Amino acid sequence: MRAFIAIEMPENVNALLQNLQKRFTGQGKINFTKPPYHLTLKFLGEITQDQAEKTITLLKEAVFKPFELELERLGVFPNESYIQVLWVGVKGEQVNDLQQKIDSKLSGIFGKDSRFHAHITLGRVKFLENKARFKELLKLEVPSRRFEVKEFKLIKSELTPQGPEYEDVEVFKV
Repeated sequence: MRAFIAIEMPENVNALLQNLQKRFTGQGKINFTKPPYHLTLKFLGEITQDQAEKTITLLKEAVFKPFELELERLGVFPNESYIQVLWVGVKGEQVNDLQQKIDSKLSGIFGKDSRFHAHITLGRVKFLENKARFKELLKLEVPSRRFEVKEFKLIKSELTPQGPEYEDVEVFKV
């Protein structure tokens, strides 16, 4: 199964992110992500049932306290000269701590991530009609939105012609 570990966004944040996506409609060919949106803490890729079970056991040991995150700004990967991914940044030091804890717990199975940037993917950019106009839209202010994190999930992702379909495998609560 194809899997990742993520924080799922609450409903009020999902609505705000959908509104942000609408600002970029008509800018070219962008494959927008669909709600519920999530902040990926660790992408695992294709894993076996045995790896999934070991992952669940190890993640149950990743104890954390509830914390708040806040939406920050719009951005792109890898850079503004070569735009492939449109995202919204998320700030809150505790998310980095949680990601490092998860990374450390799973390092024996999956290895450590070399870098982590807390973000929510809004879309994958295939083609832009007007790159200058798109870059201007990146300057739009993201409405301030804070939300509490009390859980993260191991999520199964199945790629379909209509886009990925997600299914919760396990939920890890505080």
